[in-house]
Amino acid sequence: MAAQLYDRSIEDIGGIVALEHVNVTVPDQRLATLFYVVGMGFTRDPYLSVGDENMWINVGQQQFHTPTRAAQVLRGHAGVVVPDLDALEARLAMVREKLAGTRFAYTRHADYLSATSPWGNELRCYAPAPRFGSTVLGMPYVEFNIPVGAAAGIAHFYERVFGVAARVDSGGACACIPVGPGQTLYFREQAAPLPAYDGHHIAIYIADFSGPHRFLKERGLITEESSRHQYRFKALCDLDNGAPLFEIEHEVRSLTHPLWGRAFVNRNPRQTQRDYVPGRDPFSG
Repeated sequence: MAAQLYDRSIEDIGGIVALEHVNVTVPDQRLATLFYVVGMGFTRDPYLSVGDENMWINVGQQQFHTPTRAAQVLRGHAGVVVPDLDALEARLAMVREKLAGTRFAYTRHADYLSATSPWGNELRCYAPAPRFGSTVLGMPYVEFNIPVGAAAGIAHFYERVFGVAARVDSGGACACIPVGPGQTLYFREQAAPLPAYDGHHIAIYIADFSGPHRFLKERGLITEESSRHQYRFKALCDLDNGAPLFEIEHEVRSLTHPLWGRAFVNRNPRQTQRDYVPGRDPFSG
């Protein structure tokens, strides 16, 4: 019998193992709850950050973090997969009146629903599909708007620093960075001027923890030595000449971080007092 041949490279993950959360500060946790929990149907983490100074919002095995401060707005959008776009649209309609006077909005498109938070953060919401693998609830990608001409340099930065198989799309206008199974960071060029960076951040887990740290520290790019398990940087630069390309703070965590592999609680947003079904409280996919 002939041996089965496999392309083993398909199973490579690269140096970045997972994108865990997006952090955007908000001035009002009540409005954040109405949008992310009531409208979007996500789940407030019941165990950590349960006060009014922050909220951790579970979306499958990813999160949004919303500390209480002046609003931050992602320069781009987050892509999320939800089980039912019709149910999502109905929930958003229910919170519309309570979010009047904010930047809250939602629009149904051919293959996704765009929902905008009270402060202008856009979530593009998709139904489960083969391109998202087995994900029925989660955050498969985050897309950033970047200056024209920056995509190739950003792809090279991630390749050198983290050892990922970054690529630039055929048009040369978008850097695609794999950040774990079924997860991607996109950096898409646009001609319009970008707003100033306001400090929002993403959190990633990496396999080689010391190598990227050493590389970044040699170039003066480390911005915070958070703990033994974590550090931060925010500048993406041209590694050939040091020219700045884009800013987005990365909270970089090791695989020995106490929170690595933590199971997130996700509720079934269809459950209500009026239509309650026993045994259906947890989201089960």
